[in-house]
Amino acid sequence: MRLRTWCAAILVALLVPAVLAAQDVTLTSRNGALALSGTLQSYDGEYYRLDSQYGLLTIDAMGVICDGPACPDLTAPKSVVRFVGEAGIGNALLPPLFRAFAISRGLTYVEPTSLGEPAVLRDPATDKVLVEFTFIPSSPDAARVAARNGQAELILSGVTEPGFSNRTLALDALIPIVARDNPMPAVSTIELARALAGEVSNWAQMGGPDMPLVLHGLEQDADLQRALAARLGRKIAATVTHPDLASLAKAVAADPFALAVTGRATAAATRVLPLTDSCGFPLLPSALAIKAEDYPLTLPVYLLIPPRRLPLAAREFLEFLALPEAQAAIAQAGYIDRSPERQPMTSDGLRLINAIQGAGAETTLADLKRLVDMMAGADRLSLTFRFQDGTSALDASSRQNLSDLAQLLEADQFKGEALTLAGFSDGSGSAAANLDLSTQRAASILSALKDAAPSLTEDQLPRVVGFGEALPMACDETAAGRRLNRRVEVWLKPGFFKDTPVP
Repeated sequence: MRLRTWCAAILVALLVPAVLAAQDVTLTSRNGALALSGTLQSYDGEYYRLDSQYGLLTIDAMGVICDGPACPDLTAPKSVVRFVGEAGIGNALLPPLFRAFAISRGLTYVEPTSLGEPAVLRDPATDKVLVEFTFIPSSPDAARVAARNGQAELILSGVTEPGFSNRTLALDALIPIVARDNPMPAVSTIELARALAGEVSNWAQMGGPDMPLVLHGLEQDADLQRALAARLGRKIAATVTHPDLASLAKAVAADPFALAVTGRATAAATRVLPLTDSCGFPLLPSALAIKAEDYPLTLPVYLLIPPRRLPLAAREFLEFLALPEAQAAIAQAGYIDRSPERQPMTSDGLRLINAIQGAGAETTLADLKRLVDMMAGADRLSLTFRFQDGTSALDASSRQNLSDLAQLLEADQFKGEALTLAGFSDGSGSAAANLDLSTQRAASILSALKDAAPSLTEDQLPRVVGFGEALPMACDETAAGRRLNRRVEVWLKPGFFKDTPVP
């Protein structure tokens, strides 16, 4: 993470790129030997982007002279950074982030006058417009086309896309919602999956009252619907569809027969239907559970980045997202930020209940005592590591968690504390094999951490402990439950705290 303090003059000269009206220009090499003509797509203070007869070209401004009506004012170019994507998420998340970015740079922020209008960042000394951030709600297909054609810089999305790199902007949770007067007490993940697949027509089929079940949802190409379908493995069989999350929540709140899945941040006036796994373990969408992806329907919100050089202002905005000011703006918008969170292990009694109730025949009282002894006096950090199915490779969120943990350790954020990488497995196979496997997974995180932060000393690095199947997060009877149980957690204790020796 880097903080930069810039004066207004430096901002005018260096910070901002320019995205200009599409007009023909000619870029001529300074020795006059080569000239390229075409439509100027953008200028970021360093590079021109030209749509020429040879396709889209990126050209170093230091080597050419620009001639034509669209050539930028090199002393104070204006930057336009264009975002596209899902309307509900973008309209909620982006304005507070734009505002926080402006404040962090000492710029004057002017709110958009209406939806689709730009948010304007001005130099307070000259009142010159330096940056315009625009957000255009778009379908996934339209957003991809815009980004690939150079008509947008960043896509806001609930799913990743081939050909785009991604950055996790914020976190949300997919939650089942009903009307407030719906008497259904809870629903299991298996029952919810059946309902979403269209296999349930009456609430009584899920242990509820004898009344029709009406499944509401978004259009099939909506990001949230696609993310939900990816978890289910098939399309959502909604019989009533809505154009956006706000209208979905409003309709469900008014329909006592309705069931829908939405984001935690957009539940509005509905009632959140408690979710359990197939063994009855409660699955709570708390902030820490979402950050750690212990909640099985965690929904990352991504910024998708096209494979080309972004304007300087867009790159600076992406850097800004790692700062505390950005994380505070995300939380203000009702989403879960990515800042690491810690929680005393003693405040999470549900996990101990799960450990006792879910203990298999091979999990002994001694195993549970060893676990509890290690948990005593410890805090859990929300940074948790999980692996791609069937591999030892970290999933996308875990790779970012690894980078975050490395930066925190390099900044000495845990001075005076001892860190432990605690490995866990699912219950498949023998207890002895699972114990070895959980230890190996924790050791693989330690190895990756050393590679990410080679300057760390052995004293700064966490130690490795494996607990096998001793602390299940969910039921092992489903693939989703087993995935939740296969993980490596980060525990912290005061450095002076004496642990029971780990065999």
